Amino acid sequence: MDNNLAVIYLSILVGILLLTVINVFPQIFKNRKLERNFSRLRNKLTKEKGTTQEYYELASIYSEKKLFSQAVTLFQKAIKAAEEEEEENVAVIYNGLGYAYFAQEQYDIAIRQYKEALKNKPDYVTALNNLGHAYERKNLTAQALQTYEEALKYDPKNSTAKRRAESLRRLVSA
Repeated sequence: MDNNLAVIYLSILVGILLLTVINVFPQIFKNRKLERNFSRLRNKLTKEKGTTQEYYELASIYSEKKLFSQAVTLFQKAIKAAEEEEEENVAVIYNGLGYAYFAQEQYDIAIRQYKEALKNKPDYVTALNNLGHAYERKNLTAQALQTYEEALKYDPKNSTAKRRAESLRRLVSA
């Protein structure tokens, strides 16, 4: 009986360790890759001028690390490089820049960046969702609702826009 109990406890322990390994190792590999890219890009961009993609990538890493003021600088460099390279897809960069400002609670500047993203790509649903969220933070409920409804025109299955629009409709009708 004691032997069976020990086997059960050991099996449970091995199971917990296995689940931990399955969940932790992918995160470790992801972080190592992120840190390698971070180091490579930072070293390169301190020595020489980079491409739009390189500035954007490094800015995104800074955003992921919640170092938003550094991210803002790099997103701005990415925009400048995109203008020089006549890059088509600057909407993603403006959206990233808006996110960095939003995270610093600079909602007016974030709104301006999201609108710039939408000027470049009017059907950019992520920017629409982000713009709606910024409007909500500024207590501009009507504009937020309108923005989420616009996002739903482009992507009727967008769960974020659906959820937020429903919530705001209830708020407006109350």
